[in-house]
Amino acid sequence: MSFPLLTLTAAVPALGAIATAAVPAAKRTAAKWLALFFSLVTLALAVIVGIRFNTGSGADRYQLTESHSWIADFGVRYELGVDGIGVALIGLTALLIPFIIVAGWHDADPQETGNTRWRPTQGFFALILMVEAMVILSFEATDVFLFYILFEAMLIPMYFLIGGFGDRAHAGSDEKAAAQRSYAAVKFLLYNLVGGLIMLAAVIGLYVVAGTFSLSEIAEMRAAGELEMATNTERLLFLGFFFAFAVKAPLWPLHTWLPNAMGEATAPVAVLITAVVDKVGTFAMLRFCLQLFPNASEWATPVILVLALISIVYGALLAVGQRDIKRLVAYASISHFGFIIMGIFAMTSQGQSGATLYMVNHGISTAALMLVAGFLISRRGSRLIADYGGVQKVAPVLAGTFLIGSLATLSLPGLAPFVSEFLVLVGTFARYPVIGIIATFGIVLGALYSLVLYQRTMTGPVKLEVAKMPDLKLRELLVVGPLIVLLVFLGVYPKPVTELVDPAVKHTLSDVKQHDPEPEVAAK
Repeated sequence: MSFPLLTLTAAVPALGAIATAAVPAAKRTAAKWLALFFSLVTLALAVIVGIRFNTGSGADRYQLTESHSWIADFGVRYELGVDGIGVALIGLTALLIPFIIVAGWHDADPQETGNTRWRPTQGFFALILMVEAMVILSFEATDVFLFYILFEAMLIPMYFLIGGFGDRAHAGSDEKAAAQRSYAAVKFLLYNLVGGLIMLAAVIGLYVVAGTFSLSEIAEMRAAGELEMATNTERLLFLGFFFAFAVKAPLWPLHTWLPNAMGEATAPVAVLITAVVDKVGTFAMLRFCLQLFPNASEWATPVILVLALISIVYGALLAVGQRDIKRLVAYASISHFGFIIMGIFAMTSQGQSGATLYMVNHGISTAALMLVAGFLISRRGSRLIADYGGVQKVAPVLAGTFLIGSLATLSLPGLAPFVSEFLVLVGTFARYPVIGIIATFGIVLGALYSLVLYQRTMTGPVKLEVAKMPDLKLRELLVVGPLIVLLVFLGVYPKPVTELVDPAVKHTLSDVKQHDPEPEVAAK
């Protein structure tokens, strides 16, 4: 058995969570630095995973594999392995967590309650590290039951991060703010629990049919013609898995928990939700839905593409009409997830490569915009767009970084999301031209809500309440600066990510027995 690098990559943040939670109450600053240290070690391990991953032709689909018996009586194994898509998303997760920790450096500092036993700081950062550990392990799991356990378990720390460490910039009384945080946390938990319970029934059904939870064993059985699955059975199992992933993603009409959760959470936790945790849903569509149920995936594709198209347009339209900055970003993310799911089920190499690249780029661009928005909100104490105006005159660096984040959100050429969105549209148009054409309206609406947001908050006369607003500090620049550099770098040179994910995309298309349609060449 080779060195358990994948286990170590997930174990480090888990151990960091335990160590951070154990720091004495009076050592809050030490807890922050300890959490940051463990997140940086995890990032270093993720880089090593990327270096050791072989993208050459003939390389194994799943690499750095680990396999140990876990619950032998039920055929459950602790089985790990990564393909290029998993490596890219592990890298995204490990990259964003240090920025989330630094951005939320003071978000969990205790209020002046006089209760010295209350230790929110240690708990806040410990919960973030625990989420990181579970998300990374879910990208590595090749045993369906192990993945399900992680898929559900990550809801627990997220529930406490949303409900227990909500946004302090809230209009109204403390009691009202607490009630709305509680509502958002419970809604998040219930939606995802229902999806998870339906998935559990499908996981059990899969075991009854296949006799194993192992992806590699199921693939071998399918290749040898030993796995026979009735059409209706495969479709029902596919729907059970897809429903859970569509809630997590989220896909219209299962999206309504996201604006509440992102609106009531702190900005770093909002980034954790949409840039990290939600990627588990779209990743699982590629790894489990298409690989386990290829025929059912093809059967469901037309309906899923329509739902994705509705998400694109509906999310963008609601973003245009928002008065709350954080809810606007949430609805924009719903629109972006529509593009990702559309690319996955376009069943073309360009579409799926673009969808995977979109997961990475959306994580970086949303983190940049939301974290800068969080810095803005913390200065003014309000999430309402109408409470701002003329910020660029008093805080030009803040306004400039906010502008770049907004331009990335609308997929401006030269910034990272443009490449992925372009690939998704090209891949979709090649097989479903009508869907591809209608989806381009999402780009127009994206430009509208992004530029209107910047215009209303940053330009115009300086409002009295923002006249003395300070510009970004060093800590804040250390958060947004590297993210902006990455947006530009991946916008002009996306090759490192595309080379990483392309072999996995080819395997996925092979699973569903699809190939790129031949281009129509006009007769001379």
